[in-house]
Amino acid sequence: GAFSHFSFQLHLVALNFPLSGDMRADFQCFRQAQLAGLTSTYRAFLSSHLQDLATVVRKADRHHLPVVNLQGETLFSNWESIFDGNGAQFNIHVPIYSFDGRNIMTDFSWPQKVIWHGSTANGIRLVSNYCEAWHTADTGAMGQASPLNTGKLLDQKVYSCNNQFIVLCIENSFVSDPQG
Repeated sequence: GAFSHFSFQLHLVALNFPLSGDMRADFQCFRQAQLAGLTSTYRAFLSSHLQDLATVVRKADRHHLPVVNLQGETLFSNWESIFDGNGAQFNIHVPIYSFDGRNIMTDFSWPQKVIWHGSTANGIRLVSNYCEAWHTADTGAMGQASPLNTGKLLDQKVYSCNNQFIVLCIENSFVSDPQG
């Protein structure tokens, strides 16, 4: 029915494989969610040349919806709380799953437990550190990322764009909701 895509929580899900700094992340998020049979739209958990990470989720959904893993377990009380400047501290005992249901924290498909984000702790794009808007895997280019062992999604570490890291996707009803 008309409300089949409607969700009272925002799922945070990883792509099924790690990616270097040259990625079509929004497309991959959209495609892998579709292939997994999920009805809502997913966008990359990244700052891009078009948008700061903090604004990827629409305004109406930033305050009252919990951010959860694929199993519905809470990672953050809401989207806004991710960007309070503390680096998005979460309970590392709550796994983050890929679209095909693997735990990225333990699965060997992601040898490096680091998450690309290209953002400040407040979710604003770092133009010097987002792999040229995620278009390059050059060793000389840099991207902002966060090691999972810090228990933060927005820890501020810089890595070369040739690294193959975890890419996260966040559920977003914006595109599929004609009421906007």
